[in-house]
Amino acid sequence: MENPKVQEVLEKQVLTVAKAVEEKIDEEIAALDRLDLDDIEALRERRLQQMKKMAEKRSRWMSLGHGEYFEIPTEKEFFSIVKASERVVCHFYRENWPCKVMDKHLSILAKQHIETHFVKIHAEKSPFLAEKLKIVVLPTLALIKNAKVDDYVVGFDELGGTDEFSTEELEERLAKAQVITFEGESSVRPSNSSAKTRSVRQSTNSYSSDSE
Repeated sequence: MENPKVQEVLEKQVLTVAKAVEEKIDEEIAALDRLDLDDIEALRERRLQQMKKMAEKRSRWMSLGHGEYFEIPTEKEFFSIVKASERVVCHFYRENWPCKVMDKHLSILAKQHIETHFVKIHAEKSPFLAEKLKIVVLPTLALIKNAKVDDYVVGFDELGGTDEFSTEELEERLAKAQVITFEGESSVRPSNSSAKTRSVRQSTNSYSSDSE
């Protein structure tokens, strides 16, 4: 049987939360009541401008190839892409099962997050990039912001260590790196990446074989 005192405390907590929510709603209603026609028109105009800017952004993103997940045929094109798009997720892959699993999830996220350019490049056919960006384990995702590699997702270790991770788990990891905009759980927070930010034009380390 439930403790009456515990029940009483829970009821008080619920009432307190409900009262706070009600007060917040009352404040918002009062603020709206204080608006005159000029204020309402100004808010409407501001909202229209925001919508216009977003539409322009979406149009530009789509013109750059956002919204689709595709392969970069050459290393030269990689540099063109990271210079043109503010945020890029690049999958360094080879023809193996783990990389095909990653492909499946990235294909879904590319359509959901058009603010970010999702691409892939064959690591073994891109020796210059693989060496410069220290690509060792495949799959590796290079998370690029403003033409610099800001973070990496290496293999599946951060995704549960299994190929059965969900698209949502990968989405949350990318959101923590702030390479996508995520409006999901409030637990998603920007993470302090342990990976040192490197320019895609400047880092210099060797590339060795990938893990199967």
